[in-house]
Amino acid sequence: MSNKKIGLLSLTALVLSSMIGSGIFSLPQNMAAVAGAEAISIGWLITGIGIIFLGLSFFFISRLRPELDGGIYTYAREGFGDLMGFMSAWGYWLCATIGIVGYLTVAFEGLGVFTDSENTVIFGQGNTVASFIGSSIIVWLVHALIAGGIKEAASVNLVATFVKVAPLVLFILLGFWFFDTDIFNSDVKASALNNNIGDQVKDTMLITLWVFTGVEGASVLSAHAKKRTDVGLATVLGILIALALYVAITILALGILPRETIAEMPNPSMGPLLDAMMGPTGKVIITACLIVSVLASYISWTMYSAEIPYRGAQKGAFPKILDKLNENSTPINSLWFTGFIVQFCLILVFVFEQSYNTLLLISTSMILIPYFLIGAYLFKLAIQTNSAWYIKLTGFMASIYGLWIVYAAGLQYLLLSVVLYVPGILLFLYSHRKFHGKFKLKGFEQTILAMIFILFCYAVYRLPELLAA
Repeated sequence: MSNKKIGLLSLTALVLSSMIGSGIFSLPQNMAAVAGAEAISIGWLITGIGIIFLGLSFFFISRLRPELDGGIYTYAREGFGDLMGFMSAWGYWLCATIGIVGYLTVAFEGLGVFTDSENTVIFGQGNTVASFIGSSIIVWLVHALIAGGIKEAASVNLVATFVKVAPLVLFILLGFWFFDTDIFNSDVKASALNNNIGDQVKDTMLITLWVFTGVEGASVLSAHAKKRTDVGLATVLGILIALALYVAITILALGILPRETIAEMPNPSMGPLLDAMMGPTGKVIITACLIVSVLASYISWTMYSAEIPYRGAQKGAFPKILDKLNENSTPINSLWFTGFIVQFCLILVFVFEQSYNTLLLISTSMILIPYFLIGAYLFKLAIQTNSAWYIKLTGFMASIYGLWIVYAAGLQYLLLSVVLYVPGILLFLYSHRKFHGKFKLKGFEQTILAMIFILFCYAVYRLPELLAA
């Protein structure tokens, strides 16, 4: 039996590992393709301030309400009722579960660098028979690892996190050494993009947000922490480390090669950038560490994906069958549920690659509402408890940032996410009635349901147009 708890170092590694997946290795190209150095710097400033306020929201909530476990779901439910709690949980779970399939495809696409040639394709873009078999094996190996105990899985993740951060530090050190101010200053405004600075900043916002997805990891696993006070601290530490890495990598890259050159690079773009500084071994190093990175992120995100339905099932938001722990205190049925969904998505990748990519894009936008609700709950809680002014300010600023990223995502993604929320709401209504014996939704929750179904009908009507956009 495994009843061990997770310490501060492992909690911080979980937060860092879930944020640093595959995205950071492609970050230089992703940012250079949409903005110049000036807009990128402004984008990081806005995101840095917003994400720090979001991280501080987890920090303060963990101290004002230390008895709350489950993070994203529990905070939304406590603040805004069963329906909003479920929507936060469903959006987060769907984003996490579908998103982690991408980690497996990226890992095996990375393996293809070492095995594939023009005449022999073994792993391809992560969608071949070999990739499907290999990914499926990893799904159930990780399942067995987590089933053996959350603490043990977190320890494996801790080692992998050190491995994935090492090449990033190497890149930054070399970047300082090879940085050329003339190259950096040659295209600060990215005039070739024909976009003003404001539009460029907006185009960077979703990129900068996605690489911070996972900031909530410590709060999701708060029930497994040695000390509840470690939850908020691990969140803030993870954010500060990740922010420093992200900003350094994207800004230094613009002083190594011209922006337009970086914008045309294949991903992971850190590979050819490292090649430019240290020779042809750069791509090999980056690819190897990319594989370790995404597999470590897969472990941490699988733990989160299993925890959320388990917490929801305890309150009637998910079916009761998911409310079960094994002898190692792992939410085993929820883990099985997550594993089967991931396996199903792997089949989609293998058979209908384009359909999966579209679904992934839509599901990722579903994280926006859960993040907004975190800041909004802290703001409400701070007013109710008459907390210090800086706690109220933190909740307010995190809420404003949440609204900003919803705006930056645009109406298209908001409407598409509604399409995926409605099946979840039907599951919630079934589970809610079974749990309570009747519907116990409040008046404002019924109003929200009506608005969602109206938006759903409108989104379905415009679906071909939205998918083509």
